[in-house]
Amino acid sequence: MTDGKLLLFCGPSGSGKTTIVHHLLETDPRLAFSVSATTRRKRENETNGVDYNFITIEEFKKKIEEDAFVEWEEVYAGGYYGTLKSEIERIWSEGKVPVFDVDVEGGLEIKKIYGDKLLSVFVQPPSVEELHKRLTLRNSESPESFKARTEKSEHELTYAIRFDRVIVNDKLKFALKEAKILVGDFLES
Repeated sequence: MTDGKLLLFCGPSGSGKTTIVHHLLETDPRLAFSVSATTRRKRENETNGVDYNFITIEEFKKKIEEDAFVEWEEVYAGGYYGTLKSEIERIWSEGKVPVFDVDVEGGLEIKKIYGDKLLSVFVQPPSVEELHKRLTLRNSESPESFKARTEKSEHELTYAIRFDRVIVNDKLKFALKEAKILVGDFLES
């Protein structure tokens, strides 16, 4: 029974959580992506309203004042991210299950609010060295933002125990299979 359930995938940048989430969305019609709002710059391969809702810092702060977010955080200086309450309601109104791919802190806030209606999964790389390698391959950061992102990612690895389940993404095909089983079991319970 999927009514009122939610799925949360968290993990450091470079863990593979977004790849796993995309696979689940492509293979399970019960799921819908909860598009986060952000003030960060849109990357070349991203689409507004699909990957993120890209808004200005002023718009974001106005939504904070209006209590429009389930959770929000200033992840980096001037880089706000948040989950709009209206996004969750939209997905539920379509009879689907919202899937979150959010920052660890935001994920813990969502977990606190929704409790047992939510399956929280932490995705982690097999090692810190592999994490650094994956972030370097992205080549989408300035040296300063890369340093900040790697430090934050290393810190986020310590949060794994606060989630319902942990997937170690060493071999992607096995991580995808494990995620599919976890989601199926949760939605059918």
